[in-house]
Amino acid sequence: MHPFLSGDFHVKWSTLVPEAVEPDIKKALEIAAANLETIRKVAPEAATYANTFGALERATEQLDRGWGLLQHLDSVCDEPAQRAALNAMLPEVSDFYASIPLNEELWKVLKAYGESGEVATLDPVRRRYVEETMQDFAQSGADLPADQKKRVAEIEAELSKLTKQYSENVLDSTNAWELLITDEPKLAGLPASAKAAAFANAKAKELATDEAPAWRFTLQMPSMFPVMQHLDDESVRREVWEASVGVAGSGEHDNTQLVWEILKLRNQKAEVLGHGHFADLTLQRRMARDGKTALQFVEDLHDRVEPALRKEYDSLCNYKAAKTGTVVDGLQPWEFAYWSEKRRQEEYDLDDELLRPYFPVDRVMKGMFELCTKLFNITITERDSVFHERGTRPAEAPADEIEVWHPEVKFYDLKDSASGAHLGSFYADWHPRESKRGGAWMNCLHTGHPGDEGAARDPHLGLITGNMTPPVDGKPALLTHGEVETIFHEFGHLLHGLLSDVPVRALAGTNVPWDFVELPSQIMENFCWDRQSLDFFARHYETGEPIPEDLFNRMIAAKNYMSGTAFMRQLSFGKLDLELHINLPRYAGRDLDSVDREILSSYRVPLKTDAPSMARRFGHLFSAPTGYAAGYYSYKWAEVLDADAFTRFQENGVIDPATGAAFREHILSKGNSAPVDELYRRFMGRDAALDPLLIRSGLSGEILLAGGEKETAMA
Repeated sequence: MHPFLSGDFHVKWSTLVPEAVEPDIKKALEIAAANLETIRKVAPEAATYANTFGALERATEQLDRGWGLLQHLDSVCDEPAQRAALNAMLPEVSDFYASIPLNEELWKVLKAYGESGEVATLDPVRRRYVEETMQDFAQSGADLPADQKKRVAEIEAELSKLTKQYSENVLDSTNAWELLITDEPKLAGLPASAKAAAFANAKAKELATDEAPAWRFTLQMPSMFPVMQHLDDESVRREVWEASVGVAGSGEHDNTQLVWEILKLRNQKAEVLGHGHFADLTLQRRMARDGKTALQFVEDLHDRVEPALRKEYDSLCNYKAAKTGTVVDGLQPWEFAYWSEKRRQEEYDLDDELLRPYFPVDRVMKGMFELCTKLFNITITERDSVFHERGTRPAEAPADEIEVWHPEVKFYDLKDSASGAHLGSFYADWHPRESKRGGAWMNCLHTGHPGDEGAARDPHLGLITGNMTPPVDGKPALLTHGEVETIFHEFGHLLHGLLSDVPVRALAGTNVPWDFVELPSQIMENFCWDRQSLDFFARHYETGEPIPEDLFNRMIAAKNYMSGTAFMRQLSFGKLDLELHINLPRYAGRDLDSVDREILSSYRVPLKTDAPSMARRFGHLFSAPTGYAAGYYSYKWAEVLDADAFTRFQENGVIDPATGAAFREHILSKGNSAPVDELYRRFMGRDAALDPLLIRSGLSGEILLAGGEKETAMA
């Protein structure tokens, strides 16, 4: 038995024990190696699509599945034995994947077929797969001399090890900190929901009882952020801020040196492969094409938004001065969110806590499903599921039982409403745990197939997960509006995966250029602001009533409060990312915090205390060999696309099945089966325009091109 390699659609999570990792992954490596060997032996005159590129697509399926399941468990159920098992196999697996495009005999077979006339006879999707794979191999070093191929493989293996260590340092450093408060008056200003959650957390850790109450705070966002926004005690806010920005910044979990080593290795890889820097290597087949274009995109938006950023900061300082009767020459970083929230509540009479009762997580999910049923002609049904501790699956458990990896996880089927076809299924895991990494994400556990040439449809299997406000005192988990947006965001990614109708798995779902991948996710966030769509899911958890009109109007009025600050924050992440990957020689060997301040001097307001560099805890950039490295700008790039694309929904009443059907047809179902800019034009009938994003952000009135003309099309 090899549980990690089981072909069961419903994963038997309880059988995926650490002891099975080594034998299962080694078996998968053997199978994959044998499959590649078969391709290498194909004679030129016998070469067909099926025994070359078609066979390549299937060659590593079992390894992909087994390793993917292990990496997922590492993200949501971290524990020492599993971590050790993964790290023991990581070098061998990394070496294997890196060796595929560098295998000379394999490349000879693929190249011969790929350059043959038969490719022109293939259908467009398979022809695109051949072309994309040829480019993948060439860009990975397939045509390099043997010594340089060897160096690329060594770099990939080292990057896998270092980025895994970086990720573990962030998780361990985050979990190493806690704050226990026993003096209740120190909690003044904290919302009741956050206070109850902190008390429940302390009780769960056996640090408090009803008779001896205490409140435990962690660096997980649902615990930390209410403190920074609402707590009156400045000393506590400062303590939490210092801990949060100090994650992976000192001691045994310090990521400083790892950041420089990872950047150095990426730069070396780019040079070996004939590029000046890692950004040009990474972006050559994304929409931006090269690092210069991506950086210009970020800097152009920065120049437009910076006046709004400065204006918002000065205004906030003046607000504090007026409220405290003191001279304010700047704010401390642990003051910023606090005074921002004070002002927002006063100017818009809006407190996020007033909205929480309308966002119980189960109702949000149910309403989101109803909305998507109407828009995209799908039906989503929750299935009964069970949880078994790992290693304890009962012998009498039914073969078709649906297991989950934690008791809070739920499982759903997604079907086409018209045909009834089972398109895919997914897991949802929304609340934080110490064994779970921070953030929110979507992943694909199995990429299905629409069925062609007589084959039956093979459904997709995916997941969405996050770290949202947990349930407390028997009440449902009541979310903030921002957390609701995150759920819609991740569900957009999931739809991109589950609604894929591409016959080549390597081109299906979210396997698209990274500056396009955020379009389906970010367009879903728009439905969190529309009155009609809100009524599908925003219902009071006790009464079932929708958000009152007055509260909705206040919410909309406050939508763009401090929008310049939020906009610039995203740009700053993209700027830091691109500068480090484009201009590494300028910064290497210097103090990381000084470099950070230099790069972002005009992207930040002059707070009175500098924070340590975000790079030490920037998992998007440094927790994987590539990940979002040189690609964080893609969030803003895709935001331009989503703001523009949503105008088509707005023009047709927002909840318009015809527009939803078109979006499903041209975007969600197509993956990377055609150039993504072409897919966008099929949906919109034109290239993307920049203005809708600036208008949506409330910044269009202040943002002009140098010549005073508004830009109408995206570069």
